[in-house]
Amino acid sequence: MKRVRNKSPLRLGRDAERLITLSTGLAVSGSRAEDRVWEAEISALVIKAIEGSNDPTLDSALDHTFKSNPLAHDVLVELIEAAAESATLTVNGANWDVLLLALPMVAWSRYAIPSGPVPQAISDDIITHLQAHVLARNARAAMSPYLYSIDQMPRDFSNVRKMTVKLGGAAIEQTHPRFDFSHAPETAPLLADSRFLLAAVAVTQGAPLFRWQEKSEKQTRTDCLERWVAQGRPNLARLLPGTAFECCLPDAYFHNCRESDRRVRPYALRAAVGFLEDTLKTNPGHLRAIIAGVGDEMVDEYRIAFTSRGQDEVVHGIVWPLFGREDDESPEVSQRTPREEIEAILKECKIGEVLKLPELFAPEFCEDCGAPLFVDADKEMVHAELPEEADAAPAHYH
Repeated sequence: MKRVRNKSPLRLGRDAERLITLSTGLAVSGSRAEDRVWEAEISALVIKAIEGSNDPTLDSALDHTFKSNPLAHDVLVELIEAAAESATLTVNGANWDVLLLALPMVAWSRYAIPSGPVPQAISDDIITHLQAHVLARNARAAMSPYLYSIDQMPRDFSNVRKMTVKLGGAAIEQTHPRFDFSHAPETAPLLADSRFLLAAVAVTQGAPLFRWQEKSEKQTRTDCLERWVAQGRPNLARLLPGTAFECCLPDAYFHNCRESDRRVRPYALRAAVGFLEDTLKTNPGHLRAIIAGVGDEMVDEYRIAFTSRGQDEVVHGIVWPLFGREDDESPEVSQRTPREEIEAILKECKIGEVLKLPELFAPEFCEDCGAPLFVDADKEMVHAELPEEADAAPAHYH
């Protein structure tokens, strides 16, 4: 499993060094019997760090193994994520397996994409369809009553674990979880973005979590997705008025965070071109796109700057993040590298000129507003700014 690496190295403590040693042992293990010993020791150390809110220990071990031992990194991140998004809870003497789920919607709109509190009636309807089409028959579920943007999601492993335990307990006891959303961060006004509902599924220890795991059902993940889209989507649409969206199969938290981030990238690029057409009253043939790889030691993301052809000012920009070791040397299933996929979308959008810069640029951000800077045709990092006469503010749908 892949994870975006940290941008700067963190100091290694004793527990981080131990995690590196253990994950290195697991990476070269020759049997499942040996694996189980390594995994048990790693998991105990990881849970200790998570429950102590000691995320820097985990981050530094992941950053170190990412650079020095990719196999060790992959097995370590899998165990850390599992410890954060799953748990075994004991309630009234019974043991329950709990998994935190993300229910992603990849959305795009000419209006501001909604986020915020979800009415209880809609939450209950969504849970009903989740249990009917995705979860195992005897599974219990509870959902946070909020439609999250990525900036509002729990990010640290320790906070993900807290969400897992809180929602898991509510699922077991069949109660409505209570949250305080008064301090939720503002949502970035993007033309294409992901929205998430968070839920927990709880089953008696060792029982199936999902419908496709049950022998009696004979359903595949594809079958469950089709039913979820057909039956669950109308309730999700009530949360996203004036917005087109693709809903993904509910699944484990970290997996679906990455999956939605991957899926939103092409929509974000296409939406940017449409936005510039409307805002600048132009057509794509009069636009130029500049593709630049950005990172400290390797390409962590591509930044695509847009200018009018024949002009230097960057009027808009899109960040195309890479995940884990996704780069030009490891094309995805499409057999296209990320840069090739970007070029293909720009060609599809009929952009007049595409400039591909071979250099690696340092990740720079605006000191005043924190926005990412983009590379112009002179290979300088600049702020993307629309002309003063352009009306760029997204309206809310009413």
